[in-house]
Amino acid sequence: MKSNLLSNIYNPADLRLLKEEQLTEVAQELRQFIIDVVSVKEGHLGASLGVVELTIALHYVFNTPEDLLVWDVGHQAYGHKILTERREIFHTNRQIGGVSGFPKRTESIYDTFGVGHSSTSISAALGMAIASKLKGDLDKQHIAVIGDASIASGMAFEGLNHAGVTDANILVILNDNAIGIDPSVGALKKYLTAVKNGKNPKQNNIIKSLNFDYSGPIDGHDFPTLIKELNRLKKIKGPKFLHIVTTKGKGLQQAEENQVRYHAPGKFDASTGEIHLKSEENLPPKYQDVFGLTILDLAKKNEKIIGITPAMPSGSSLKFMMDELPERAFDVGIAEQHAVTLAAGMATQGMIVYCNIYSTFLQRAYDQVIHDVALQNLPVIFCLDRAGLVGEDGATHHGVFDIAYLRSIPNMIIYAPINEIALQNILYTAQLGLNHPIAIRYPRGRGVLQNWEVENFGHYEKINIGEGNCLKNGTKTAVLSTGAIGNNVIEALNECANSDDLAHYDFPFIKPLDINMLNNIFSTFESIITIEDGVKKGGFGSAVLEFAALNNFKNNVEVLGIPDQFIEHGSVLQQQQLCKIDVKSLVNLFSNGVK
Repeated sequence: MKSNLLSNIYNPADLRLLKEEQLTEVAQELRQFIIDVVSVKEGHLGASLGVVELTIALHYVFNTPEDLLVWDVGHQAYGHKILTERREIFHTNRQIGGVSGFPKRTESIYDTFGVGHSSTSISAALGMAIASKLKGDLDKQHIAVIGDASIASGMAFEGLNHAGVTDANILVILNDNAIGIDPSVGALKKYLTAVKNGKNPKQNNIIKSLNFDYSGPIDGHDFPTLIKELNRLKKIKGPKFLHIVTTKGKGLQQAEENQVRYHAPGKFDASTGEIHLKSEENLPPKYQDVFGLTILDLAKKNEKIIGITPAMPSGSSLKFMMDELPERAFDVGIAEQHAVTLAAGMATQGMIVYCNIYSTFLQRAYDQVIHDVALQNLPVIFCLDRAGLVGEDGATHHGVFDIAYLRSIPNMIIYAPINEIALQNILYTAQLGLNHPIAIRYPRGRGVLQNWEVENFGHYEKINIGEGNCLKNGTKTAVLSTGAIGNNVIEALNECANSDDLAHYDFPFIKPLDINMLNNIFSTFESIITIEDGVKKGGFGSAVLEFAALNNFKNNVEVLGIPDQFIEHGSVLQQQQLCKIDVKSLVNLFSNGVK
């Protein structure tokens, strides 16, 4: 009868009771466990499969949680979670009230640092190591596991640069698999490939030059080699760097062969790896595809158009343009700050630059937006994908802060399309020539128009900057929405018995606001409701309240949006329900009136 070792491992202390030769069996069981759960519950697959042996080896060799282990990004930490007291509840991964898809300090003492964005692990682990030394704890180990795509980010180099002049007890493990979500890019990737292929002279080692004890590259799937090297490094003081080579998706043939698709494949057959395809017939397009197809069409007609993405060509759909016009579409790797200032540099030379960055990741380049773009009033076109609530990725990935943090910046235009046509038209309008930078924010997932591409693609209309739209007349209360959340309002009004009492206004321009329309609304309606899929503090509703205060209006105003808290993982609908901006909550509010 085949043993089941994994079922007897509650935490790493149990793992350390096993003989080293039993770890291969644990790896097979752990891989299958991840495949079985993710195939049904969805989530990030390939990254965690690729580090199964490394995960087991780290918890086997080091005394976690006393020794501190930091996982970069967190896509790769499923095996870690399963081995650290969460195996029995791992089936709740990314579901509301369940296990987070990323390491999270409040979830487990084994999750030493919360991570969702990339390239933070080295700085965090170095901070821990320096703190341990100051407290006199000289034996504690501090390990950062970072991928080759993440180490190319500026912040990772900042951490390496500092660590190299310390005697901190830190071990940086480079998980080199030549891919993040999309294939890794850049000169550093080429350097690492040369190292792996033995074509780089030893004296040219970048990491050694930064005063690290460098070892590798070694096979990240070979237990004896891994464990021997980790035990050796455990005894060496000061900054150390281990270069391991792994295969993303290891153990599932399709995931190895199609690493981009199996990064987060959705539901699939656990035994065959075959993805359960969802029918896309009669479905509206994804907003990202509206962007990708539109910018390609516009770029074919306007040779000054350039596209930039920091490591998200597939996720942003800039890949359409990269495939057809590769000389004018750039994946710059996980480097949001560089992406923004690169766009600014191009804009100084008269180029029309669409810089596509997920809303949550633009947070990483805030100074560049202010200092390099807005201060110089350069007309960079920021396309903020995944704006609003994003669902199962949770608090680290919501795009709910962009309205608030961009609205305060002089010269910045902010636009939120209500649907695919509006997105297409603002992308067209922006390349006709703007005098200011613009941020265009649109949500994750699908739009609302089934036949957008057939009926509307390529039929562009210029949008007048700063104009709002009256979508529905009413007699008592005005509902002011911005962006795609306005479709919840439309649906709710269709269900309300008192629909005639409510007017609906779409404010796609959050900055500048349509002042004439606001004056008319505040002069006509006693009660006003604003709704947005961003934070209420500093957002669209705040802008409306500022207008009211400045103009001495005393109307009743109720602001709907994201409350002053971090919204945890779950479905978008569940998150909207929590924030009371889902259709049902709006029907209840509209039916009862503003308090």
